[in-house]
Amino acid sequence: MVEIADRENTLFLELKDGRVTIELFPDSAPNHVARIKELAREGFYDGIVFHRVIEGFMAQTGDPTGTGSGGSGKKLKAEFNDRKHVKGTCSMARAASPDSADSQFFICFGTTPHLNGQYTAWGQVIDGIEHVDAIKRGAPGSGSVKDPDQIVSMKVAADVAE
Repeated sequence: MVEIADRENTLFLELKDGRVTIELFPDSAPNHVARIKELAREGFYDGIVFHRVIEGFMAQTGDPTGTGSGGSGKKLKAEFNDRKHVKGTCSMARAASPDSADSQFFICFGTTPHLNGQYTAWGQVIDGIEHVDAIKRGAPGSGSVKDPDQIVSMKVAADVAE
């Protein structure tokens, strides 16, 4: 079990294989962190699938339709920062427009420097990365997943009694 310094800026992501603890970066991406916490507190992410999972790259989730084209309906202005995309980095998915991020995000399986400064990194897995590594992979190329794994729940640590 990892020591949690700031429970208000920590998420517990429950997956089929166990808990993933994510440290949030409110100094680097304040609006994205606030929105992720707001959605987590609403239970928005509970039951949502990992619709796009590419071996060696990332696992993407956050679309309530499970197709990759849905969201919460609220676009966020990009908060590109100097955080590096490394194994366990949590970052916002988006369309071509930098200001098109909504509720979809991805977790990196490894170092992906081509994403640095192009996507808003808002958190880092600090415990339970083995559970992220166990997420069911999709088809080579597209990453489309048949019978995908899902988020059991995602909660702000401050809201969880332990």
